[in-house]
Amino acid sequence: MYNNKNPKITVLLPVYNCELYIKEAVDSILCQTFDDFELVIIDDASTDKTIHIIKTYSDERIKLIEKTINKGLTDSLNLGIQLAQGKYIARMDGDDVSVKIRFEKQVTFLELNPDVVLCGSNFTILGTEDRIIVPENNEDIRLALLKKNCIAHPSVMIRKQTLIDFSLLYDETKEPAEDYDLWVRLMSKGKLHNLQQELLKYRIHNAQVSQKRIEEQNDLTLETRIQALKCLDSTLDNNEINLLKKIMTGSISYTFNEIEFFIELRRKMILANSRHFFDFQNFKKYFFDFEYKLMKRYFFKAKRFSPALYIQYFKIKSKLEVKFRIADEFKLLVKSLFYYKVK
Repeated sequence: MYNNKNPKITVLLPVYNCELYIKEAVDSILCQTFDDFELVIIDDASTDKTIHIIKTYSDERIKLIEKTINKGLTDSLNLGIQLAQGKYIARMDGDDVSVKIRFEKQVTFLELNPDVVLCGSNFTILGTEDRIIVPENNEDIRLALLKKNCIAHPSVMIRKQTLIDFSLLYDETKEPAEDYDLWVRLMSKGKLHNLQQELLKYRIHNAQVSQKRIEEQNDLTLETRIQALKCLDSTLDNNEINLLKKIMTGSISYTFNEIEFFIELRRKMILANSRHFFDFQNFKKYFFDFEYKLMKRYFFKAKRFSPALYIQYFKIKSKLEVKFRIADEFKLLVKSLFYYKVK
């Protein structure tokens, strides 16, 4: 039952011009089987009928905060965290739908697993039959976060005390990838988990911020991938960071010096993971995959071949973890001897 002074959950729902979807979103929260929550709705100076629709509700659990100046999503999120009275903070967006058992399932899991600081879930795409399956356990999530965001923002429930203990808020400079950045900072504070039930219905539409600012989001995602590696017992200098970014973005142009530099960097990063912050074998594979792509592009898919290219390969072959087929190495030798050139 709802306790106005000390609810179990604060549902944090920032909104901006959501008149087409806000009623369905709010209804899905008010109909939860677990009802000990406050619903903090923060309107970011909407110019449509969003506020009017919200004010038609008389449920005492709803707390509407009206901002007079549009300051962005991250500003609303941080304001909501500061206002939250709940033990847990459940995120929700104004255009999505929560399955009615969502809070019940997440609270039960978090109560039974005090070492988990964040609990998300699988989700479905509204209007389709698509089911999105995300990594379940902490080790798999940590590895996945090295590549992309694998936690659906409006599906999460977070321990508020963890945010307080480590002075964690959303970083406004990371919007529109502010959620990914926060997950990476949280993963060194406790375990992350995704329930393998579809507890959220996610809506995709052209008005979403993520659709409008995709290039900016991609740049910030790259920065966050680098940040994830900084959880290890090592530091990265600017040259190492720039090379990692180049590899992560799939560049097809490298120098031999960069190839040699990467081999040393790969060794350094694997050693930095000696405490197994990331699953040891899969972390090695993560860097071995980079190595394979680099070698393939530089040596075996070169535009111009020469004896010098084969000598370079022979020079570093013993240092490689990835082993190529004898047939591939023979082709490299023949092409190099005959100065083969891709037309």
